Amino acid sequence: MEHLKIKSFGPIAEADIKFGDLTLLVGPQASGKSILLQLVKLIMDRYNIPSVLKQNNYEWGKKNENFLDLFFGESMSSIWKPDTKIEFDEKEYFLSSFLTKQGLRDSSRTEKLFYIPAQRVVTMSQGWPRAFGTFDIGDPFVLKQFSESIRVMMEKETINGDSKHSSVFPKPNRIKEPLRKILDESIFHGASVESDNTSLKRRFLLKVGDSKLPFMTWSAGQKEFMPLLLSLYYLMPASKVRLKNDIKTVILEEPEMGLHPKAIQALMVVFLELIARGYKIIISTHSPVLLELLWAMNYIKNFNGSSSDLFELFSLEKNASMATIFKTVIKEKIFATYFFEQNSDGVIIKNISTLDAGSDDKAISNWGGLTDFSSKAGDIVSKLVANEK
Repeated sequence: MEHLKIKSFGPIAEADIKFGDLTLLVGPQASGKSILLQLVKLIMDRYNIPSVLKQNNYEWGKKNENFLDLFFGESMSSIWKPDTKIEFDEKEYFLSSFLTKQGLRDSSRTEKLFYIPAQRVVTMSQGWPRAFGTFDIGDPFVLKQFSESIRVMMEKETINGDSKHSSVFPKPNRIKEPLRKILDESIFHGASVESDNTSLKRRFLLKVGDSKLPFMTWSAGQKEFMPLLLSLYYLMPASKVRLKNDIKTVILEEPEMGLHPKAIQALMVVFLELIARGYKIIISTHSPVLLELLWAMNYIKNFNGSSSDLFELFSLEKNASMATIFKTVIKEKIFATYFFEQNSDGVIIKNISTLDAGSDDKAISNWGGLTDFSSKAGDIVSKLVANEK
């Protein structure tokens, strides 16, 4: 996965994106970020998706519009227009490219891209991930497959002999200790998460002192973070493999939802570990904190920075394993940022990877509008202070 070119797809008039090892997408709501990300999923897993739908008793015959509605969501087939043109890694794709191919090897049908949707909290039903078949027919495919993936993983992991409760967080063999500490301090505050296996339906409980709280009593941030935590477990299995099966690309929508900036910082370190393991990550975001990471990484890479700078940036104590990750990221990995700019002709996607605050292009200097308000606030305060003198 290197290069995506789009013309006239949904609200997107034109896009020319060269993906890095970590790529951020920024822009206002309804500018096409989710549609583009789902398109990447559709292309990369074009053989896996029809197989999964058929396994779950979905049928679309030979009607392309029905297939698009099953994948993108009800009544979404109109995003593919008569003049739509899609080119991915120098190969053009048409609607017919996504129909099930006969005679494919099983390896061709395996999932290659793991998609973590923005609506991930709705995958939790009474404190446990929902099965694929429990979603409405019109719900997006990526939501159903995400929920099913983490559900299957957790049901395998919580079968633990006669144990009535299984530890979910913190877990020594999942996520490095410095990051577990930050996540605990910013999200769980000393509480732990357990899987309750005592009833016919499994569920997560938050253990606070002697109390065990059901999912719906958790804070909004804890509820938002739980499916994201399970995603990280899915991508970083306990064994020392670099990648999860055949998955080489991860898409994550709005990781900042419900989280304090300190928790977002912890997640950023996890993202660096993921790309050091060999994943490519694409993130859509409205958080300037994530762009600050890429802005800092540009300077660290261009001015011969070292792993010590990243330890200082994230307020982490130095250790050998994290130092190796940071060195790999600084020396080998590429970062990119794209802005979905709305105009009268539709959305044009611009490369703003330099994130140069001194640029004459406001899309670059204001980081796709994410720093526009803070810049104006600073100007007003400076003017008022100057007038007082």
